Amino acid sequence: MNPRKTARLAAAVLIAATMAVPTSIPAFAASSSGTSATASVIDEFEAANPGLLAAMERDLGLGADAARTLGARQDAATATEEVLRTALGDTFGGAYFDIASGTLTVGVTDVSKVAQVASAGATPRVVPRSVAQLDSTLARLGNRDTVAPRSVTGWYADIVTDQVVVTTLPGTSPIAKAFAGPDVRVVETAAPRTFADIKGGDAYNIGGSRCSVGLSVQGGFVTAGHCNVLTGGGALTRNGVALGTWGGAAFPGRDYAWVRTNSNWTPRGLVGAVRVVGSTAAATGSAVCKSGSTTGWTCGTVGAKNQTVRYAEGTVTGLTASNVRCQPGDSGGGFVTNAGQGQGTVSGGNTATCFFQPLGPILSAFGLTLVRG
Repeated sequence: MNPRKTARLAAAVLIAATMAVPTSIPAFAASSSGTSATASVIDEFEAANPGLLAAMERDLGLGADAARTLGARQDAATATEEVLRTALGDTFGGAYFDIASGTLTVGVTDVSKVAQVASAGATPRVVPRSVAQLDSTLARLGNRDTVAPRSVTGWYADIVTDQVVVTTLPGTSPIAKAFAGPDVRVVETAAPRTFADIKGGDAYNIGGSRCSVGLSVQGGFVTAGHCNVLTGGGALTRNGVALGTWGGAAFPGRDYAWVRTNSNWTPRGLVGAVRVVGSTAAATGSAVCKSGSTTGWTCGTVGAKNQTVRYAEGTVTGLTASNVRCQPGDSGGGFVTNAGQGQGTVSGGNTATCFFQPLGPILSAFGLTLVRG
């Protein structure tokens, strides 16, 4: 990987979600059935999505061959993580993927489990805290959300450092530390914001506001909940043509919604001409891309999961961070891996982070079925 681009990636701004017209709603898909399936998806990228390949080269330093190899390795790493999460039980200390080496690191709190991790093909790492312990600290913070200082912008578990992190506005660390308590790291960051745009333009419109189409589901598509709530849930149009009606929405608390498209539109399991093949969540550290209505195709890596983010409009839990660049109007757009697995929809962020709502909870909340190509 190009070192200069790798450094730039580490500092990159997150790009929000994939935008697709309702006739071709985003999510590219790769199957987890093996290298040949992944290679087939990448071949389709080359033929039909030069913008995506250009973004992977620009943001990740990856050409088509490297992207094909990375996709296969990420699929294998995701499967290994799920097996070990179950097998290790309360000793599971989280997992993260390194796109430079193509390796999965799995934390364990019991040294006797190291051999088990190694035999599964992952790199073992002994850590002091299990995922269950980190989640317990997150739950404690969540129970105190109503009394958190306004300067505190959120919290999450950093699997790489095996710590819970509280984020806070610049210059407010002492206040955040007093709120967070012991064994919690405090990081100063810019205030997060949602990415709905009142300027109108491409993608779909809610009155005078603009958001991005996410991933296709039977009967419509999923998008960001704040695109409904913050705009008053008005009439939906695409290029001046009636789009459909709101099927349901949640914000704050969660940030998801879905739209029932009318007979003018046919939701397809595609991003461009690339098939959507699944919704398996990628490991932390994996490469991920998005095509937004404002920023187009952009790529980065999956950050910490299960984050709590305190927007000005309310607190949202269960989000995943990324360093993909997002801008206003990208809200609701879909995140996907380069192997074609749908990951979620753009929520919001700042100049350093773009949060997305994972896809699984959206489908479950509304009883939706992902459209596959």
